[in-house]
Amino acid sequence: MEREIKTTDDGSKTLFISELNENYHSHHGALQEAEHVFIKNGLKLINDYEINILELGFGTGLNVLVTINEYLKTDKNHVINYFTLEKYPINESEIEKLAYFELFDNIELKNIYQKIHQSEWEKTIEIIPGFHLHKIQCDFFDLKNIDLPKINLVYYDCFGARVQPDLWETPLFEMVSDKMDINGLLTTYSSKGSVRRILQDLNFKVEKKQGPPGKREMINAIKL
Repeated sequence: MEREIKTTDDGSKTLFISELNENYHSHHGALQEAEHVFIKNGLKLINDYEINILELGFGTGLNVLVTINEYLKTDKNHVINYFTLEKYPINESEIEKLAYFELFDNIELKNIYQKIHQSEWEKTIEIIPGFHLHKIQCDFFDLKNIDLPKINLVYYDCFGARVQPDLWETPLFEMVSDKMDINGLLTTYSSKGSVRRILQDLNFKVEKKQGPPGKREMINAIKL
């Protein structure tokens, strides 16, 4: 499916699939959404020495970049292993036009952005000391066959249920749960009642949180 670049309300760019009438990120602000859902209500809530992140899915790489940007602000006395799934990687022209590194003051992020996208798939690459990225090209439903360490943070960032309802149903959430450690956190921009009920049935403690700009609510879920 063809994709086009669009600018969101906070000045950051996203990809738009006209055939699905679907953006990769919120049109209210791609960067704002990523930082609110996955950093403020995700990474900042994890205190473990080793943080194993599972992202569904890699998309434009923005969530990886904001995670590294946050990591660089810390004393880096912990390590992050970041596993991300993507069936349809974006192309070099799209990567160049998105230019997410321009959104940050840290000049290091230009080289980091390029390294994120140039890193080989199916290999663990140290992007910066203490931060390891492993990109996996696959369908999300292949997750059950992927060998991962126990995950303590999930970025659930699939396309919305309107266009891909099967990604918001029990089978995929069950696969994700099986990869998670006890007390692991799943964070997502969704606040659908059906999603909350599925997670509760899978023995998660579910909490509605204030959503990013333009969205009233989102979900945090702790695996019990």
